[in-house]
Amino acid sequence: MAGAEDLIATARRVIDLEAGGLAALAAALTGPLGGGFARAVQVILDVRGRVIVSGMGKSGHVARKIAATLASTGTPAHFVHPAEASHGDLGMITRGDAVLLLSNSGETPELADLIAYTRRFGIPLIGVAARADSTLIRRSDVALVLPAAAEACALNLAPTTSTTMTLALGDALAVALMEHRRFTPEDFRGFHPGGRLGARLAKVADLMHGGDALPLIGEGAPMGEALIEMSRKGFGIVGVTAGERLVGVITDGDLRRNMEGLLERRVEEVMTPRPRRIMAEALATEALKVMNAHRITALFAVAEAAPEVPVGILHVHDLLRAGVT
Repeated sequence: MAGAEDLIATARRVIDLEAGGLAALAAALTGPLGGGFARAVQVILDVRGRVIVSGMGKSGHVARKIAATLASTGTPAHFVHPAEASHGDLGMITRGDAVLLLSNSGETPELADLIAYTRRFGIPLIGVAARADSTLIRRSDVALVLPAAAEACALNLAPTTSTTMTLALGDALAVALMEHRRFTPEDFRGFHPGGRLGARLAKVADLMHGGDALPLIGEGAPMGEALIEMSRKGFGIVGVTAGERLVGVITDGDLRRNMEGLLERRVEEVMTPRPRRIMAEALATEALKVMNAHRITALFAVAEAAPEVPVGILHVHDLLRAGVT
């Protein structure tokens, strides 16, 4: 059995070989590959439909990932299995689409029907392969030829370096399209509403409570009414307003500090003036940072157009439920 040092040496060799492939790919973009890459981006920008990505075997797995990355960054795309395409799934491809085909050899038999279909109906075909004289490259409207690079396996057979380069090229296409379209964090969140990523991009406005849920009471009101409002709304806080402006807050801590004669007082005698607030358009992570820094559990949210008028309230429990950390 190989020792740990031998295993680590193998891992380093594989990673070094694949890194070399990526370096060669980057260098190739200064030549004909770069021109093809720019044309591929323009073809995709010009189509009215979607990008259909396909490949067989390991190239198919890479194609699925590229399609998913394109779709999540503003370029409608989906994967079509080449074998299924020959049995009816060609109907998923329309004349308004563009097709991105992946094949290291460029001679994958299962791609033949897809290639013929694009040629028959004038559908733009972008081919990615390692052989410039291959069928796929010769019949493509835009040819992306990968630079020569050794596979990372000792037999130089298992798709390793070649799939890494193809995947990187697909990521480069997706990011170039994303930047050209000025894809924003808000756009990105629209495609990623779930999980940790969605939570990181959530805004205060997405999580806050507004309208009748707001715990507010007017300046001059007796503390008895403030206690009723605080209990009824359940946030452990009540905002004190002068007209529409938020001028103070009363928290559980304020109540404990003013227990003696509490019910004989007016809200402005007990409140903490000039309370902290947060913009409704701020990221929820910013709200959590403020809460942690000042050891508070709730924040009133205000709009940029009227920074003294409360439009919502955000509690730390809302952040925890949404997975904001």
